[in-house]
Formats: sequence, C-alpha cells, structure tokens
Amino acid sequence: MTNPLLTPSTLPFGLPTYAAIRDEHYIEAFDAGMAEQRAEVAEITANPEPPTFDNTVVALERSGQLLARVSRIFFGIAAAHGTPGIQQIESDYSPRLSAHADAIQLDPALFARIRAVHDDAEAMATLDAESRRLVERYLTELTAAGAGLAEEATATLRDLNEQLATLTTRFQNDVLAETADGAVVVDDPADLDGLTPGEVSAAAAAAADRGVDGHVLTLRNTSGHPYLASLTSRAVRQRLQEAQVTRGSHGGEHDTRSTVIDITALRARRAAVLGYPNHAAATLADSTAGSPEAVRDLLARLAPAAARNARAEQAELEETAGQPVAAYDWAFHSAQVRREKYAVDVAALRPWFEAERVLRDGVFYAAGRLFGLTFHDRPDLHGWHPDVRTFEVREEDGTPIGLFLLDLYSRDTKKGGAWMNSLVLQNTLLDEPYAVVTNNLNVPRPADGEPTLLTLDEVNTFFHEFGHALHGLLARVTYPHFAGTRVFRDFVEYPSQVNEMWMLWPEVLANYAVHHETGEPLPQDVVDRLIQSRSYGEGFATTEYLGAALLDQAWHALAPGERVADADAFEAKALTAVGLDNPAVPPRYRTSYFSHAFSYGYDAQYYAYIWSEVLDADTVAWFGENGGLTRANGDRYRQFIIGIGGSVDPLASYREFRGADPDIAHLLQRRGLA
Repeated sequence: MTNPLLTPSTLPFGLPTYAAIRDEHYIEAFDAGMAEQRAEVAEITANPEPPTFDNTVVALERSGQLLARVSRIFFGIAAAHGTPGIQQIESDYSPRLSAHADAIQLDPALFARIRAVHDDAEAMATLDAESRRLVERYLTELTAAGAGLAEEATATLRDLNEQLATLTTRFQNDVLAETADGAVVVDDPADLDGLTPGEVSAAAAAAADRGVDGHVLTLRNTSGHPYLASLTSRAVRQRLQEAQVTRGSHGGEHDTRSTVIDITALRARRAAVLGYPNHAAATLADSTAGSPEAVRDLLARLAPAAARNARAEQAELEETAGQPVAAYDWAFHSAQVRREKYAVDVAALRPWFEAERVLRDGVFYAAGRLFGLTFHDRPDLHGWHPDVRTFEVREEDGTPIGLFLLDLYSRDTKKGGAWMNSLVLQNTLLDEPYAVVTNNLNVPRPADGEPTLLTLDEVNTFFHEFGHALHGLLARVTYPHFAGTRVFRDFVEYPSQVNEMWMLWPEVLANYAVHHETGEPLPQDVVDRLIQSRSYGEGFATTEYLGAALLDQAWHALAPGERVADADAFEAKALTAVGLDNPAVPPRYRTSYFSHAFSYGYDAQYYAYIWSEVLDADTVAWFGENGGLTRANGDRYRQFIIGIGGSVDPLASYREFRGADPDIAHLLQRRGLA
C-alpha cells in the first residue's frame, strides 16, 4: 500500500486521509521527512553564492515540508488518540526528532549564513516588514537554541535535548496511564447522589467500556474534579479528590516524580550551556515578559491578596458546613454558599447547556456576529476517531477559509484537559490558502440516547478553546513560521481568553441557553444572579492557579548542578515560601501530573495565562466601551490581534489596537485583587 503521508493530501483543504494511515506509515514518513530536510539544509549551506534572503532564509522556510506535515498529524493523534502503538512510536521518535532539530538549529554554517543576511543592513532595508521579522526571528531563535556556541557545547546540547525529549514523552505517557488507571469505581449507585442523570449514565458507560461492574468516575487533568461540587457523599468526594491529586505519586512503574527530578536537572544543565543561570531565564529571554524577574514581580503582587481572599472564603465555607473544610469539601460547600447567597445552583443549569446548542448557537453564533463567519457540516470529511466532527468555515461572502474539527468526548487514549491543534497552516509562501484546526475537549460521554449537557466550566472551556481555533483560522501570513497561533507562549492565551467573554454576553447567552427539553430560555433573573456570582470564589481560583504558576517557576529556577532529592518536599517548600500552602486549596496541578510544565511546552511559562489575562481583561473593557459584539469591533480586533499571527510584534500591535498600553487594573478588579 502506498504511504498516504509521503505526499500532500488530495482531500479538500489538505485534510489528512486518516482512514488510510497506519501506524507503520508514520515510521516511514518520519524517516523520509528527516532525510529530505537534511538534504535541503545541506544544499543551503553548500551554496557557493553569498547568503541572501531568498537563497538562505526563504530556502530554510521552505525546507522540511514533509516532516512538518507528518509531525502535525502524528502529534495531534498522539494527544487525542494515543493508542499503545502510537505511544511506542512517540517514545522511539521523540529523541530522534530532537536530534534532527538540533542538527539544523546548531549547524554553524547555516547560522553563519543567516547572521550574514541579518547583518546586511542595505539588503534588509529592501525587505517588507514581515520578511525582516522572519530574519530577526530566525536569528533570535537559533541563538536561543545554542547556535554559534563552541563545538563541545553544541555536542552537550544535543545530548541533553535528546535525553529531555525521551523524558518528557515518558512523563506524558505515565500521566495518561495514571489518569486512566486511577479512575474511581463506585459500587453503590446511592453513593452517586447529587450527580445528574446524564453524569450517572456517563459513569455507567465508563464502567461498561472497562468491563467492570458498577459506575466509574474517570479522572480529569487538574487537581479538582467537576463532580466534587455535586456529590453528597463526603466519602466518595474524598476518594475522588485523593485519586486526582495522587496521580503519578503512588510508586510503581508510572510514578512521575523521579522523571520530574531528572527533567529539571537536565534543563538546568542545558541553561548553563546556553549561558543562563537557570532554565526559566533561558526560556523567558525570548518572550513578552522578558525575564523570570518580571514574572515573579507580577505573581508576587497577586499571591498575598489571593491567599487572603481564599482564607476568607474558607472561613465562610466552614461556617456554612459547621466543620473544617478539606480540599474535597470546598467545591461542594462553595456551591451551597453560591445557592444561598446568589440563589444560583450552577449544577442545575446544565439542562440549559446542551452541547449542540452551545456549539452552534453560542460558539459559532458569536464568531458569526463578530467576524461574519459561517460554519457548515462536512460529514464527508473524517477525522482520527468516529467522535470527530468536521465543519467548513467560510467568510461572510462565502469564501472558504478552512476547516474546524471538533473532538468533544473523553476516552482513555486522550490526554486530559482541552486544547487546539493546527493540521494545516495558512501561508502564501507554500501556496496553502486554508487553515485546518482542531479543538479537543474531555466531556464525559453520556449513555446512548442521553443528551450531552455541559457544566458552566465546560461551556467556558468550549469558548476558550474556540478562541484558539479562531486564531488559527483567521491569521493571514506569508510565512508558515508565523501562521496562526505561532506567537509567544505568554501571548497565545490572550485571544482564547478574550473569546470567553461571549459566553455570558447577553445576546449570545440568550441564543444558546435554552432548556433542552422544554425550549424555555434561561430566566433573566437567573442570568442576572449568575453574572453577579461570577466573582464569587475568585480567592480559590486565583490561589490554585498561582500555586501552579509559582511551582512551575520554582522548579525551573534550579541552578545548574542543583538536584532535588524529594519532589514532594520541594513542592511543599515552594508553596510555603509564597504563602500558598493551604491544604484546602491545592495548586491547580501538582508536580506529579503537571503536564503543562513537564511535557506540553509550558515549562517556566505556565504564568502565561494570567500574563495574557492582563491583555484579556483590558480588551474586554475595550469591547464594553465600544459597543460590544459588533462587526466593526470584530474587524478591528482581527486586523490588529488574531489576523496577524506572529508576523508582527504582538505588544506593538496591541498598542495600535488599544491606543495605549494594557491596564492591569481591569485584571485586579476581575480577580477581586484591587
């Protein structure tokens, strides 16, 4: 059989031919792709002509098309449907791909040619702005990777990078295994009191899938779990919470703590080779924040007030409960207080949040109002799993711009959380006019015939991830280097967080929040109380987030040669040092399952969410000041923010959009920290 990965897909928009791809095809395609790019780069460096933008930078940008295409397809699959065969390929090829990238990034002849192009001021002046930025970014990124160092140092870097690729893949696979294996089995249906019929049916379906009796509560990627707000059985809540927070720390083959210690020690050594005092400094040198000190200044400004707010919330909860509140009690009693104080029962809202209506009449509707986009089912185009749905996205005038693929439900082969991927990158250099993007969520699948009813948090996640999808769909660039969400890590969360605002925007909420059985809209008095209650619990939410962000910074502030002996003790000490050691408010991710920091590329950059939220809160204020959900506002936001990809300096473009620097006051007010 011909390997379908070796040539571009002939399907509409370049969608991969998933039905024809076999595991062994990835192996052949990875090998061929690496060989092809090595030959292309060798041709660049052997060119006897003086280095120019076209024969060096553009040639490098054109190189590796096969490898890039295969990598996007494979790693999308590895996250969304990581079967044992896929996991084995990932384990085998992650270090090989790392070595391949190093062979290019650390090639002294290639680096010398790019530096020569950069240093030719006269030639640079003739380039358009995006082309000049491409040269500058290549020089910056290759320098950050270690290009230009002595041969001994680059050899050390190659070895460290290869080891890190192996370890981060191991961490990811171990967390996936722990999340699947740690699911809580409930024998007595009475112990599920408080869950909705849909949640109970999802637990029954999960048990049937695993071939066990009773009901199974599958785990989520965070320290908390949505069911903790509803389960009336304190014993079951405790079991579920403990299963969540002990993943990766049981001992045995999937214990991740020693892997974390190895990863952070190697990252610190790598930073030293690059000339930095620690991994955080090396990583943040090329970011909008610029340094760990800037990050720590922001987080330290927020942490004391957040911790005080959380303690005040805890005292209120304990008064309501009449007993000390543990981590597994917090969400349950918080829901009670919200019901009493605001007459809002968040769990009872689920009948108004049926997934299909949220998608079409909420998520898609807001994008249509703001950008004029329309979304059309393409049942003829299939994804990597039967759950995946495909939609063609068009401009208001009917011009197609790409595809959106949605994978809604959780399964044991899917990593936790929610995310966006790009399968095809819009760019004009390679004549790829369309973008193909994906959203993955982890909503429990109800039993056949039952509606999929979302929690308020899941609705928020839907809007958030679709903000990333819009970023990938709407960016229009010349070079693939800048396509879609290829921006600084501490900027990429900004557009997705902005998109969350439409969840409760009056005309959007009214369009999708309809009872799935009666057709009745969500009553206005409930809407008003829901909006009033949104600020409740910010002490907990901010504290758990900051705990993870500061934990990430602590692990990556280790000096070269400094090796942690006990991961649990290190975590406890780091949280105590910043006053976030409240046992009732565990960090959003503990070390042993902190995939953002140890396998997803957010190492030393988990702060990005709140750093981006400064821009987000300021932008929400701008929309409020300028009429809200209008095409004019959407066009301006598209022009300066999500339509430019990484082709322009993001903060400079933000200032053009806003007419000023972002004002942190809006974030402080939102988080109750003013």
